[in-house]
Amino acid sequence: MTSSIPTKPRVGVLAVTLELYERLAPSLRREREAWFRIRAVPALESIAEVRFSNAVYRREDLEALAAEHETAGCDALLVVCLTYAPSQMLLPALRRTRLPIFLWNTQELFAVDDAFDGDRIIHNHGVHGTQDLANVLLRSGVPFHYATSHLSDRDALRDLDGFLSAAAAVSSLRRCRLGLLGYPFPGMGDFAIDTTHLAATLGCCWQPLPVEEYIHRARAAPKADVDRLKEEYRRSYAVAADVGDADLDGTARAEASLRSMVAEYRLDALSFQFLALGEDERTETLPFVAVSRMMAEGIGFAGEGDLVGAAGVWFLNRLRPPASFSEIFTIDFAGDGVLLSHMGEANIAMARKDGQTPLAARSTPIARTRGRQLALITRFAPGPATLCALALGPRNRWRLIVSLMEIPDCGELRAMQVPYGKIRNRRNVRDWLTAYALAGGPHHQAICFGDARPRLKIAAALLDADYIEV
Repeated sequence: MTSSIPTKPRVGVLAVTLELYERLAPSLRREREAWFRIRAVPALESIAEVRFSNAVYRREDLEALAAEHETAGCDALLVVCLTYAPSQMLLPALRRTRLPIFLWNTQELFAVDDAFDGDRIIHNHGVHGTQDLANVLLRSGVPFHYATSHLSDRDALRDLDGFLSAAAAVSSLRRCRLGLLGYPFPGMGDFAIDTTHLAATLGCCWQPLPVEEYIHRARAAPKADVDRLKEEYRRSYAVAADVGDADLDGTARAEASLRSMVAEYRLDALSFQFLALGEDERTETLPFVAVSRMMAEGIGFAGEGDLVGAAGVWFLNRLRPPASFSEIFTIDFAGDGVLLSHMGEANIAMARKDGQTPLAARSTPIARTRGRQLALITRFAPGPATLCALALGPRNRWRLIVSLMEIPDCGELRAMQVPYGKIRNRRNVRDWLTAYALAGGPHHQAICFGDARPRLKIAAALLDADYIEV
C-alpha cells in the first residue's frame, strides 16, 4: 500500500521591508532577503513547501504577491517583517486574502550584548513592525496567528508547524469529495445532514455510489489485480486457517471494486451502508478489508452512510496521520474506560506492531451476502491518542469535540472477530461519557495517535467551528 497523505503544507511568504530604506540603506533589503533565503527558508522547508521569491516594500507589490500565493494553491500566508514595515501597507491585502495568516516575529540577532551597534539594530528591528500589524489586524477583525521565536530555539517552528498543518487540513477539507455507497442507516439522526449546508459551510461535496455498480465492478475486476491483492493479504496478515481462496478472492474483488470507484469519482472519503449492500442478492461480500487498508492510505471512512463522520476521519487523517474511524461500543467500568469497535473497519496503520494482524471471517454475517465477510482484526497500538468527533451542534453550527485519551496495553480479546481497542481519559469514565454526550458527541468518532489538541484547536478557529474539549 502507498500513502496518498500529503507530507507537507504549502506556505507563501510575505517578507516585508520599509520603502524608506531603499534610499537610506540601499543594500539592506538584499541583505535581509539573503539571510532569510539562506537561513530561514531551509529551516521552514523541514515543515512546509515554501514559496518565497523576494521581500516587498510597496503596497501594490505586496497585493500582487499575496494574490500569487493564493492562485498557486498555498495553504497559508507567512508574514515576516525583515525590518520595520508599516501596517497600513499590508492591511488591504491581508483583509482580502482567503488564506490563513501567521505573523512570525523573528530576527537574525540572538543577543543584545557588548557587540551591539547601529548596524545590528537596523538589521534586527522587525519586532515593532509585527506589533503595529497585530494591532491593526485585531482592530480590523482580520483573524491571524502570532508567534515569537528565534531559529536557534529548540522548538523554533513548533507553533508554525501546528498552524500550517491545521491550515493545510482545513484547506483540503474545503475541496473534499465524499462518496456514499447505499443510503444512510435508517433513523440514525446524529449524522443526518443537509448536504447543501455541508457544501456551503465545510465546502465538501458528495457523490452517490450505486450498489449495482459496486457489484458489477467486483465481478469485472481484472484477474491480475485480484491475484495481487490476494498475495498482499497472505503476505501482510495472519490469514485464519479456515479462510480459503474463495474467501480471499471475494474480498479482493470487493477491494478492487471500491478502489476503482474512488479513483474514477476522485473521492477523498466514503461511507457504505451494509444493509443497502445486503439488499442486493448479487453482493458477494462487504468491503471491510478494503476500507481498513484504504484508511491507511489517507482515504476517510465512516460506517452506516455517515458522510460527516467520513469527512471527520479524513480531516484528522490529514491533520495528524494515521487516524481511524471507530465507535464506542461498550463501557469498561472496571478499567475506567470504553471499548472501541465496529463491524469490521479500522485503519490498519494503527494496528499493534508486535505481530501480524489476523485476517478472519466473521462468524455472524452483518448482512446477507453470497460469500463470507472477512475483516482485519486490528488492535490499536498502545499509547497516547486523541479522540475527535466532527458534529453539528445547536443552530447548525459545526463543532469539534476532542479528548486526549490513552490506549492501554490491554490483552487480546480472543472472542473479537472485528477491530477493537480500549481507550480511557484522565477523568472517571462516568464523568467523561456524560461530558461527551452533553457536548453533542455523536456515536461515530475519529481517533489518532498522540496529542492532536493544539492543531485541532487551531483548525476549529480556521473553520469558524466550536472547539469543545472533554
